[in-house]
Amino acid sequence: MTGRNSRNGSHAAARTAGLDPLGALRTPVDPDCDVFLTGTVFLDIIFTGLDSAPVRGTESWARGMGSSPGGVANMATALARLGLRTSLAAAFGDDHYGEYCWDALEQGEGIDLSMSRTVAGWHSPVTVSMAYEGERTMVSHGHEAPPPGGLGPGGLGAAPVPDGLPRARAAVASLTPGRREAWVAEAARSGARVFADVGWDESGCWDLDALADLEHCEAFLPNAGEAMRYTRTECPRAAARALADRVPVAVVTLGAEGSYAVDGRTGETAEVPGIAVDALDPTGAGDVYVAGFVTGTLAGWPLADRLAFAGLTAALSVQEFGGSLSAPGWEEVAHWWHSQGERPARFAFLQDLLGPQHGSPAAPSAAARRRAVPTIGFRHSA
Repeated sequence: MTGRNSRNGSHAAARTAGLDPLGALRTPVDPDCDVFLTGTVFLDIIFTGLDSAPVRGTESWARGMGSSPGGVANMATALARLGLRTSLAAAFGDDHYGEYCWDALEQGEGIDLSMSRTVAGWHSPVTVSMAYEGERTMVSHGHEAPPPGGLGPGGLGAAPVPDGLPRARAAVASLTPGRREAWVAEAARSGARVFADVGWDESGCWDLDALADLEHCEAFLPNAGEAMRYTRTECPRAAARALADRVPVAVVTLGAEGSYAVDGRTGETAEVPGIAVDALDPTGAGDVYVAGFVTGTLAGWPLADRLAFAGLTAALSVQEFGGSLSAPGWEEVAHWWHSQGERPARFAFLQDLLGPQHGSPAAPSAAARRRAVPTIGFRHSA
């Protein structure tokens, strides 16, 4: 693997401009990195404007198309757009796709890639996503990256997590049944608060004991289907209570119905309903939810406020197409808040963050910083 020394910057070099949710809490001795994460970066190609699912033996034309970094980049972008100083360790191909994804994340989103590397002779994993009728269908392709050193496990585009993780306030992990990730334990030992989600268990075992790294996590955020299968319960709320015996904070997402959480340390429970929106594309909504919850947790908000904010950011994301491109920043949150004729009492905590009831919000406009361009760039820019 080769580094991109000309592009790698320190954690202080490329940060998202705008509202800092941790600004009042920062001290000179704090970690410079707020959140560390690792995983596979895909190039996502999204076709939109399809009236229905593609039909076998026919050609379908989409009215819209975009491209953006995907995979773990969805989570990294969602965190960075909420003002968290985000460090990503990932493998990038040395093809045009890899270069585009690197530049979009580092230059467009202000994500620190000093722990990421370019793999010579390895092409970027690609996912084609087709969005229609509020659902999505995806086709992916990729090859195993050369085995990295350090703490990473290898695999499809797996990050070469080097020895000596950055000191961070938090880390986000995606748990895999039957596999330990050495970096998760290392992050927890270094003082990072570990937040985790989990994917579908292809084995069908749904063995909670197989999620070995759960012991290092402060919060676990599965969806209702996953939570009930892992806990052998028939109710998402019962599943959350069961999970709270294994992890300090258990959050179960209920889709459009909202989310439910249990703090196993204090016995506190919280349930917040979802926000009704016209969903265009659910890609990346789960990552956005986790990013919102991490933000509220690091900012020290009450449990119910964290659920509400995570649900709001996820609701804003599904109204746009794409994964990382749809992740909202503070300008979108501020626009939503200031556009509410009657301010929802549940979101009153946003008032102090976003400015006075009348007038401009504290967050910058969308034009205040350049985001990832929603397609591969033209050969010559204006």
